[in-house]
Amino acid sequence: MEQISNQLLGFYKALADANRLKIIGLLAQGEYAVEQIAEMLHLRPSTVSHHLSKLLRAGLVSARPESYYNTYRLETGVLESMSQRLLARETMPAVTAGVDMDAYNRKVRNTFCDSEGRILRFPAQRKKSEVVLRHVAKGFEPGVRYTEKQVNEILSSYCDDTATLRRGLVAHGMMEREGGGGEYWLREV
Repeated sequence: MEQISNQLLGFYKALADANRLKIIGLLAQGEYAVEQIAEMLHLRPSTVSHHLSKLLRAGLVSARPESYYNTYRLETGVLESMSQRLLARETMPAVTAGVDMDAYNRKVRNTFCDSEGRILRFPAQRKKSEVVLRHVAKGFEPGVRYTEKQVNEILSSYCDDTATLRRGLVAHGMMEREGGGGEYWLREV
């Protein structure tokens, strides 16, 4: 996973400069020497060489010796394959390896619930309310239908205001119910 993160960083760093993007744009149209690129972009040749070295390290351009200078060309195949591979929907989550994905939820629960998981007060913000309600929803089994009495018994272990919790679970789409006080069940996501 770290390898993908490093490849992504290298790829983005190589492209994270307006002049490097212009160089890539020029090289997409043809092969050029440092002096040609420098003149077209109104940059010093040393600046262009610096940018080309970063693009070379990333594998996005290649150099071919020609007399006393190098001619550079864009490696379009590398650019396309790297962007497809590194920016694929399946690859992107890999960069979050080691990230505490539950940190926000834990912070909200710690703010609004006591150490036993009972609700101290209800959050005003919808996003925080959803965190607390997801915490409460864990008290129910998927695929099981509950009477209102059973629901209230489970909810009372989280808070005395079972009606507010019941309405919140249904309103936020975490539970469904049959009308008129019928059965309740966890909504399958």
